[in-house]
Amino acid sequence: MSLHSAGNMVAAYSLLVGLMMIGMWLSLFLKKQVPELREKPKAISFHLIAEVSTAVLLIVSGIGLFLSSEWTWMLSPISLGMLLYSIINSPGKYADENNLPMVTVFLVLIILTVIAIVALFILV
Repeated sequence: MSLHSAGNMVAAYSLLVGLMMIGMWLSLFLKKQVPELREKPKAISFHLIAEVSTAVLLIVSGIGLFLSSEWTWMLSPISLGMLLYSIINSPGKYADENNLPMVTVFLVLIILTVIAIVALFILV
């Protein structure tokens, strides 16, 4: 695999995950499936700021990687690091609910994100 195609794979992963994060939250809001808005509005507000910031930075860095922009090599590890924190933190809720499929999804995302981060350092 060439360095260029590896960079494109990281770009595609970043872009896809960022768009999926925004899509997931929009879907949850539209279906009124965010009970924390009533139960813990301050906590969910900070959580949403972190999630949306992560998603936006993933999208921007994904586009930057596709365009081979110089600044992207600094932004991309930051956005992927934010994602890694988020996906390590998030499965706790699903583990409490004994929702093994969702915990598995997050474990796969953790592995893919670590691979993406390692690939970035190989590319630099």
